Amino acid sequence: MTFQAERPHKTSVSGELPEELNRQMIAILDFGSQYSELIARRIRETQVYSEVLSYRTTAAQLKSLNLRGIILSGGPNSVYDSGAPTCDPEIWNLRVPVLGVCYGMQLMVQQLGGEVQRATRGEYGKAALTIDDPTDLLTNVENDSTMWMSHGDSVIRLPNGFEVLAHTANTPCAAIAHHERQLYGVQFHPEVVHSVGGLALIRNFVYHICECEPTWTTEAFVEQAIREIRGKVGNKRVLLALSGGVDSSTLAFLLYKAIGEQLTCMFIDQGFMRKKEPERLVKLFREQFHIPVAYVNARDRFLARLDGVSDPEEKRKRIGHEFIQVFEEESKRLGPFDYLAQGTLYPDVIESADTNVDPRSGERVAVKIKSHHNVGGLPKDLRFKLVEPLRKLFKDEVRKVGRSLGLPQEIVRRHPFPGPGLAIRILGEVTAERLNILRDADYVVRQEINRMDLYNDFWQAFAVLLPIRTVGVMGDQRTYAYPVVLRLVRSEDGMTADWARPSYELLERISNRIVNEVQGVNRVVYDITSKPPGTIEWE
Repeated sequence: MTFQAERPHKTSVSGELPEELNRQMIAILDFGSQYSELIARRIRETQVYSEVLSYRTTAAQLKSLNLRGIILSGGPNSVYDSGAPTCDPEIWNLRVPVLGVCYGMQLMVQQLGGEVQRATRGEYGKAALTIDDPTDLLTNVENDSTMWMSHGDSVIRLPNGFEVLAHTANTPCAAIAHHERQLYGVQFHPEVVHSVGGLALIRNFVYHICECEPTWTTEAFVEQAIREIRGKVGNKRVLLALSGGVDSSTLAFLLYKAIGEQLTCMFIDQGFMRKKEPERLVKLFREQFHIPVAYVNARDRFLARLDGVSDPEEKRKRIGHEFIQVFEEESKRLGPFDYLAQGTLYPDVIESADTNVDPRSGERVAVKIKSHHNVGGLPKDLRFKLVEPLRKLFKDEVRKVGRSLGLPQEIVRRHPFPGPGLAIRILGEVTAERLNILRDADYVVRQEINRMDLYNDFWQAFAVLLPIRTVGVMGDQRTYAYPVVLRLVRSEDGMTADWARPSYELLERISNRIVNEVQGVNRVVYDITSKPPGTIEWE
């Protein structure tokens, strides 16, 4: 099965509706939930295309799409608050199934004549779901399944025609439905991994209620992406920043398959890579993949750009700006080039955008978390046109594309590594001394998890260097050296993550080796913070 749409499109993070999509899709109207993109990912796991749109998207705009269903996301507001975000009420008359999640369910209830109030008791975390009607939305969802709750409001009166499908000890209306109009609501979050049976519920909505076909496949994406690349680029030359990660490597293979010798890969060594990685990357692509790579040693100039800079956002911006400057200079030597290819992913775009800013009031629903190298650091005088074929994909989807294109496992399974590299794993000012310390500590971490064959057990495993010194004792002498933070996390997509529970043996070996082998470190600590409330990276 193949996609029919030929044109690239924009998502709601820019405040714009996508161009017409001829493939079936589920639209997610975003009311500011940090889980909106996770809903999209769960739907895509069913091999059905989904996209996050602004809550301001009108019914007329939605009607122009080949829409099979709508999901209203959660959000931080209460529906009865003055100025709370609402959707176009004509959405209820589109005659397509609608599923409201948390805030989305409460908005559905309020707009259709029901009532929502502050709950006597809020409900947060795990709750047992008692199923009153096991048909339709809750088919194959077991009674007393654990669901993830996060709400302080509750539905106290349903609109006409609605009935209760399930309840919990604190929430009488935990799942509701108007079967005739195919309107559904759940007070819990079926998209998170903590909700047992959540994926079964989503499958029920996508397949049985919306009657979607599984057309969103890796093969279909590759075929469509190649057509779009060729259509956009034509006979022009493309310059790709190759980092060695799964994103840029997959992009290199995809572009090479689409345009062949029109592609030039350039590896800019900014000095923030991990130990031995630059040499390994260049050798791998040149000798094994036979894809020419232009190597540029720019370590000194990048380090100079960060002289005296401690703010993480300023680091990212300066690195991004310098990155483009180097590209422009090198392109004159190797070019000319018309296009710059970037491995920007969907979560990069979402997290880097001030999403859902009302153009009239300037009010923002979702909060900017941080800017990314690929998105937030580009200067206004960018001279290249951008090619971003992976912009629609989540990380797990990129890995699938990489496998289908023949990337080796060492790249496909490579842990995510930030564009600014070790520069944002050093808190505070970045110096040559601190880079060498962190590089050596990080090398120990990678060696030990590989020695115990645990690399694929973690989403990310790395070290962080703090800009402080602590007292220690080595060889009966007092030391005053840096502490290193060990960060091991497990995750499915990086949007949420939990700290890993490794064996004491692994922690002990890493700690002993770092304090004994890495000069300038006398203490190792372990980060036991999940995301949220923290982020995976420290900066």
